[in-house]
Amino acid sequence: MKPATKPNRPFFSSGPCSKRPGWSLDALGDALVGRSHRAKPAKARIQEVIDKSASILGLPEGYVCGIVPASDTGAVEMAMWSLLGERPVDMCAWESFGSGWVTDVLKQLKLDGVTRHEADYGQLPDLSKINCDHDVVFTYNGTTSGVKVPNLDWIPDDRKGLTICDATSAVFAMNIDFSKLDVVTWSWQKVMGGEGAHGMIVLSPRAIERLESYTPAWPLPKIFRMTKGGQLIRDIFTGATINTISMLCVEDAVDGLRWAESIGGLPALIERSEANLKAIADWVEKSDWVEFLAEEPATISNTSICLKITADWYQALPADEQAAKAKQLVSLLDKEGVGYDFGSYRDAPAGLRIWGGATVETADIEALLPWLDWAFNEIQVGDA
Repeated sequence: MKPATKPNRPFFSSGPCSKRPGWSLDALGDALVGRSHRAKPAKARIQEVIDKSASILGLPEGYVCGIVPASDTGAVEMAMWSLLGERPVDMCAWESFGSGWVTDVLKQLKLDGVTRHEADYGQLPDLSKINCDHDVVFTYNGTTSGVKVPNLDWIPDDRKGLTICDATSAVFAMNIDFSKLDVVTWSWQKVMGGEGAHGMIVLSPRAIERLESYTPAWPLPKIFRMTKGGQLIRDIFTGATINTISMLCVEDAVDGLRWAESIGGLPALIERSEANLKAIADWVEKSDWVEFLAEEPATISNTSICLKITADWYQALPADEQAAKAKQLVSLLDKEGVGYDFGSYRDAPAGLRIWGGATVETADIEALLPWLDWAFNEIQVGDA
């Protein structure tokens, strides 16, 4: 029998993610559309995104924050193309996006002195083996595996290398010690439920020093350039942008940040996300057919919550049939209007990925879970 209650907002995509509670197009009514992004009021609105982001996250003194093109992908690649090559680099990967950064460094930048620290989906590599006298590139939270780093204690304060962190599904949802990080990137369309195509980059004083003292051996496209004449282009971090920005998306980003402030800032955002994970964890504990993909409890993501189907009959199926059954489950709830876009990522093991960021209401997660049980029973072919 179908459950009686449906989620009020059935949006569980891991990007673009659910808008904040109560959001409507009316929130964009004051957008400076039709205005130049270089006009004084437009630059003020852009600066508001930067200032509120830095304030909510509690960035350390001396760190700068700016808006860059091409979402988190653009921000990460801007950092790698601009900063790497000065010393050896340790590359970390335990899911598809981290693996993509490894590929970029090996096959595009073609760097020597690369050490790879890799693990299968559901696991972390041994972080204690990372050499932080090298530059280090890693994802804080594996968006496609649901595995996060439990802390940054493995990064020494007296490191000689730069730590470059793709934190797109961690910022605004996890307690991050920014003093351990020299470059942090994310995009608007993740935890804060903004729109795509816009990235954010944070630079520490050490990263700025590297930018101003080191010139890569390869040419840099304009959208990657953060220096001019050997000096940081400060305008990027004070209301200007490298290329034309969408003022409609800026307005939406401002709206999300104002909402975050209104509910209590970062502690409230983290609390909301962790409540979503707890709702799922309580259900998983009682379930006889699903488990977290993350193998260690301390590494389970509270944003991109990835689940694997463990039922005997399902595990007995060939891999392609497992994938088809998981997609069938997702499709059933899509047709019911119960949940959208919560299938596993295309390169990840077949299963489910439910977004648990702060813009998702715990009540909607709780309403989704009985429907997952219903859909699983619908796809079941019988006990093997």
